[in-house]
Amino acid sequence: MNKVKAGIIGCGKISGIYMENCQKFDILELKACSDIDRSRAEEQAAHYGIPHVYTTEELLADPEIEIVINLTIPALHAKITLDALQAGKHVYVEKPLAVTREEGLVVLETAREKGLLVGCAPETFLGAGIQTALKLVRDGKIGTPIAATAFMMSRGHEFWHPDPEFYYAAGGGPMFDMGPYYLTALVQLLGPIRSVSGMTGKALTERTITSEKKYGQKIQVDIPTHVAGLLRFDNGAIGTLITSFDVFGGSTLPNIEIYGTQGTMLVPDPNTFGGSVKYRLTGESEWTEEPLLPGYDQNTRGIGPADMAYAIRNGRSHRASGELAYHVLEAMWAFHDSSDSGKQYEMKSTCEMPAPLPLDLPLYTLDQ
Repeated sequence: MNKVKAGIIGCGKISGIYMENCQKFDILELKACSDIDRSRAEEQAAHYGIPHVYTTEELLADPEIEIVINLTIPALHAKITLDALQAGKHVYVEKPLAVTREEGLVVLETAREKGLLVGCAPETFLGAGIQTALKLVRDGKIGTPIAATAFMMSRGHEFWHPDPEFYYAAGGGPMFDMGPYYLTALVQLLGPIRSVSGMTGKALTERTITSEKKYGQKIQVDIPTHVAGLLRFDNGAIGTLITSFDVFGGSTLPNIEIYGTQGTMLVPDPNTFGGSVKYRLTGESEWTEEPLLPGYDQNTRGIGPADMAYAIRNGRSHRASGELAYHVLEAMWAFHDSSDSGKQYEMKSTCEMPAPLPLDLPLYTLDQ
């Protein structure tokens, strides 16, 4: 099968793991990278053996590049994705798909008009942890799912991230930063979301950077930093989700739990690919740990673009799709809209549950 040549736009902190992993998949060939800071792109290209360092315009003009992997900051996601689509490229973009729903819809509509694919992180739901949990749900191990809880409790990023400002600007905050992992995992396990009720808050209006490089600088907090609410899924299950940058003393809450008519399942951190999957059935006093399915239990960011590359060659659907990402984007905004209006938000979009990964293929091969 002919390799699909890809180019990466945005060579920041997250780019390294993409550059490393994309080259492990037989279907992908990383041809070029670009960044607004050319020296950063040159450094990453040298480290990961990428042949060309381009400007963004040069990368989009290269006729050999079929997929653009968009790793820019959230505020640029829609613009760069639309530029790439207009240039005739398929696009895989870091989460979120766009900052606003309006931008997200334009991205999907443009891709459809051009006959191109759009994919979006997170692809962590393709890891062995969530895939194992999915198999248990599909096999009816805990009966019919009736409820779920999910918690992302954090103190924020200004104490460790070298450039934390965007986490507190439009398109940032705990819901837009980490919500995609939790909501995507819940959609994979339970299906699409029907309605959302939310409340939001903000502990601080200003934060102080304590990481190196910008130590002591102040950040204005422009977005809610504590978002809580309820989700009703199409299958009738009810979910509770909290995402927060306002938990300064730590938390003991679980990542995700699924409650069924015959038992409870503990789901690992959806920001990882592995983790521990446990269940306890009605009448049992001990938790049973389920062996992880064979697959991707280490950080395998890059599997999303690889799966999309196989979809391009084989004419099948890709799993980390733009439609899934838009459904999650709408749900994230729904928490904020519901809080602002004091009313339940009825979802306007839906999506297909991504197909499970095949179990009979060697690692780094996704041609089914």
